[in-house]
Order: sequence, then C-alpha cells, then structure tokens
Amino acid sequence: MKALTLALLLSLPVPQLTLQKPLRQPSTPMTRRAKGGRWYFAANGHAVYCYGPVMTVPAANGDLQKVATFCRDGSAVVPLKD
Repeated sequence: MKALTLALLLSLPVPQLTLQKPLRQPSTPMTRRAKGGRWYFAANGHAVYCYGPVMTVPAANGDLQKVATFCRDGSAVVPLKD
C-alpha cells in the first residue's frame, strides 16, 4: 500500500515556478523622468522642478507669459513669475 501511494504521488505533475518579468509601462514625456531639470518660481508663489524648456506663450489677456514645461508635479505647463 505504501508503495502504491508513493508511486501515485511521484506520478503527479509538479508545477514549474517561473519568475514573471514586470510589465513595461509606456514611455511618455509625462511619465519618463528626463535627466536634469531646473527649479523655477511659479506665478502662484511655489517652487516647481521642471524638465522641459521655458517657453513664451500668449496669455488670455493678450500679453506674453513665460511658462515652464513638463514639471515634476505632473503639470505640462506652469506659468512663471517674472
């Protein structure tokens, strides 16, 4: 009886343990961390760390306004204090 039980246990399939690789996340400018960056003083009084270039864009009232792009807090554009 012991031999039969042992034979039955040894004949059962053994699952293979495999390590699964983590799924890669798509790389976009907002999710990818660019090398280097710079601190800027935002118009709302806070300091922001941005990776993209500073651009001059037209404001709602027609004036030109400097903005920093691709900031660490997830904002695409942050108005800067002059």
